[in-house]
Amino acid sequence: MIVDATPRLSQIVREVWKPLAALFIWDCIVTITYYMLPFKAPSLPLTLFGTALALFLGFRDNSAYQRWWEGRILWGTMINASRNIARSTINFLPDEAHDLKRTICLRHIAYVNALRCQLRKQPRNEVVLKYLSPEEAGPALARTNTASALMDGTGKRIDEARRRGWIDTIQQHSMERVLIDILNAQGGMERIKNTPLPNQYRFFPTFFTRLFCLLIPIGLVETLGYATPIGSTIAGLMFLAILQIGDDLVDPFADTVHDVPVTGMCRTIEIDLLELIGDEAPAPLQPEKGVLW
Repeated sequence: MIVDATPRLSQIVREVWKPLAALFIWDCIVTITYYMLPFKAPSLPLTLFGTALALFLGFRDNSAYQRWWEGRILWGTMINASRNIARSTINFLPDEAHDLKRTICLRHIAYVNALRCQLRKQPRNEVVLKYLSPEEAGPALARTNTASALMDGTGKRIDEARRRGWIDTIQQHSMERVLIDILNAQGGMERIKNTPLPNQYRFFPTFFTRLFCLLIPIGLVETLGYATPIGSTIAGLMFLAILQIGDDLVDPFADTVHDVPVTGMCRTIEIDLLELIGDEAPAPLQPEKGVLW
């Protein structure tokens, strides 16, 4: 996620420079043709077209932002639920269950990092083995959904604590409700990741934006003359930038600079849980070149 207070116009230009360069060449062709082979430019209702297109793009960007913001809310829920399950583990289990307390907390740190990697389609073996032994991590890594497998193992260890008499059924139920909240949040993230915007939301805005950009110089050449390539390209940049914003936000777990900062939030969970069990915790993740991952 870009955290700079100042909008990064250069980032937007880098993302749209190819269609923008093609648009500039087209603008130059229209302008040169107009002066070499004089023609009567058709009167195009560009204002009407542009207004309709802006409304269409705005609706699409709102839909994309809702997906991004829901992803952020779900990870906020994950942070709170992670603190709750760790706090319950430390407070409910007796001192003699020190090893089990530590295991549950470390498994949960491995869980959130495995989930982060699954959502970003990255390898997850390394982040899991960082906190768990190969014997402990093996069954989870063998499954397609490693994160869910790790959570299943945590549930079994909570049940083991109940069978040993370390917690009662009420305490077990309380901890299971937190696990349900965690898995509900995971399910919401997977729904966002695996359900793209409908094809109409992706195809038609792109098609109409590019068509409008092609029409702009034809409608402006009589008015702007030799300045048509500049004026038309600037106008096209605005529409292409709005189109690109929707593309950037539609997948909040795409491992780009526009992501929900899940790495930073996983680090927050890691710090909280390690400090809770008395281990040394790493420093909070800092932005790199204005981007928090």
